[in-house]
Amino acid sequence: MNIRIQFEYPVTEKISGIDLVKEQINIAKGKKLSVSNGTLAILGHSIEVRIYAEDPANNFLPYVGTLSTYKVPKGPVVRVDDGFEKGMNIPIQYDPMIAKLIAHVKNREEARRRMIRAIDEYKISGIESTLGYCKFNLQHPEFISGQYNTDFVEKYFSSEQLKEHLNKEEEIAASITVLTFLKDQIGKQEIKSKRENNKPSAWRNRLRK
Repeated sequence: MNIRIQFEYPVTEKISGIDLVKEQINIAKGKKLSVSNGTLAILGHSIEVRIYAEDPANNFLPYVGTLSTYKVPKGPVVRVDDGFEKGMNIPIQYDPMIAKLIAHVKNREEARRRMIRAIDEYKISGIESTLGYCKFNLQHPEFISGQYNTDFVEKYFSSEQLKEHLNKEEEIAASITVLTFLKDQIGKQEIKSKRENNKPSAWRNRLRK
């Protein structure tokens, strides 16, 4: 029997609605479980990714440094279990895991899409992290199809593929930024034109007394 809490226990908690840590503490106090096999039910679908201070493009080498930026995603279907804040150092003495990111919705595809959005909302700078690698996996056709196993990294991942993927992401982000800027400028120009068209004429009829 494995009696310790697993890394992936938030997934079990989200799809069961049970606080596993609370149950474990109650058992240690001599109390009984609050649930039974007859009351358990699976509620929706949950995906978890581990955010590590590692460089996936360099054979997942652990990365130390200071978190210059650290902003976690928020929302009712997103959970972040972490122990870091902006300005804190990632030390070399411990496991390089920064956080566990969990998305929980009604089915696998929605969970996959929400997780990708959560990764995009997760902002980390000052160190290398596995955010881009996690997104690469989630967007891979084999992951989307569900037809994969434990040799996924060996078969489908390489530093070159990851760099190409990240470059495409940067190009898309840059294009969106440019388009947003142009749209904003066009909108300002349209507002200015409307104001000028509605401006009263400088010529006025003056009634003589």
